[in-house]
Amino acid sequence: MSQDRRAILCGLGAVALWSTVATAFKVALVWMSPLELMWLAAFVSWVLMGALVVKQGNLPIALREGWKTAAWAGLMNPVAYYLVLFAAYDRLPGQEAMALNYTWALAMAFLAVPLLGQRLTRMDIIAGLVAYSGVWVIATRGSVFNISFADPLGVILALASTLLWALYWLLNARDPRPPLVGQWQNFSVGLPVLTLLLLLGPGFQWHGWPAFGAGVYVGLFEMGVAFVLWQMAVQKVSRTAKVSNLIFLSPPVSLLLLFLVVGEPILPSTLIGLVLILFGLGIQQAQKPIE
Repeated sequence: MSQDRRAILCGLGAVALWSTVATAFKVALVWMSPLELMWLAAFVSWVLMGALVVKQGNLPIALREGWKTAAWAGLMNPVAYYLVLFAAYDRLPGQEAMALNYTWALAMAFLAVPLLGQRLTRMDIIAGLVAYSGVWVIATRGSVFNISFADPLGVILALASTLLWALYWLLNARDPRPPLVGQWQNFSVGLPVLTLLLLLGPGFQWHGWPAFGAGVYVGLFEMGVAFVLWQMAVQKVSRTAKVSNLIFLSPPVSLLLLFLVVGEPILPSTLIGLVLILFGLGIQQAQKPIE
């Protein structure tokens, strides 16, 4: 099997797992608060990442270097990003939160202008207008000329999660830490903060094995295995575009799973908005890099 084929298989595995997480979020949040789900998922991911760091022989490096970066990066991811994201899923239908969260790539392009001194191309602007028109369709549930949202706070939280995720990756653009080491260190910083927030808030409560299983699934696959598979795909492939475009397969599968497992009826406004968002992302991906 060729190197590129192995990379594409790893990428498909990551996308397949990411396609299930909107459903897993909604299932888990039936029993748990966003903070409880966040703590359990973060703990599971921290254990998994730590085991992988030890297996790779990188524990001495992880214990010795990189903690200055982790001190702030861990507060962004996992703490701030996932708490905001889970709060959005708690308030909105999974299909809407998932689609709105998909605009993070465009948010990253726009934030790179003031943060990294990059400039927007004409196609970046067109892509943004197309994609964010899809956001408007989803947020208004099709009533595009009626400025009233079914859940304004949920929409704000979903869009805020895209800004946090984009900002996190931009600020980490020059992070010298190995990805797994960096991820484990970030969770090492974030987990005590989440523990303190949980103790000050709802506390540790047992919600039954189904809730526990859903939380473990989120931590193991959304934050853990999918991250490792995607990292392997990007490292192995000859051209990043061969795997980066695989992410476009995730939203349709996510919608189907939300319909089949959670029982969410797929709103026409979600389909229209998602098509516009994906079209905008496609425009952005298709343009040639600036020389």
